[in-house]
Amino acid sequence: MRVPVLTTPRLRLRPFKQADLDAYAAICADAEVMRYIGAGGPVGRDVAWRHMALFLGEWALHGYGTWAVERRKDRQLIGRAGFLHPEGWPGCELAWTLAPDAWGQGLAFEASRVALAYGRDQLGLGEVISLIRKDNLRSIALAERLGARHDGSIDFMGSHALLYRHPVAGA
Repeated sequence: MRVPVLTTPRLRLRPFKQADLDAYAAICADAEVMRYIGAGGPVGRDVAWRHMALFLGEWALHGYGTWAVERRKDRQLIGRAGFLHPEGWPGCELAWTLAPDAWGQGLAFEASRVALAYGRDQLGLGEVISLIRKDNLRSIALAERLGARHDGSIDFMGSHALLYRHPVAGA
């Protein structure tokens, strides 16, 4: 399994590693970060580890997955961005999660844009969706900035989610 490393002017997207667990678990333990993710609340270190295993496993099973996102200037893990498509998911989802100290700087856009471009150009991904809770205005704005269009809603993981579709160029 080879996970490509992507860089932007401020970020490095790379595979998760065991040494990321402390930083990633801290992100997952933050109630505000996790407010709109999964069941809508913080999760423990054990669940954060399982997230990391899922992210890496998807690369092995699908040939695409989620990257760890680190700031290039200090190599600090600040979150994740990439593709989720576990069994039972309604489609290949572009998803992102960043630590609060990385919010409001355009970093989620920077990471998600390079991930989506790589997915399209190098991995040949077709339809890509984003599932966003209706009150998550920041993620809605980000999806729209990435070019996604609202296409209804679905019941997902025990609550209501807005479905955004990222159009394929030329389609």
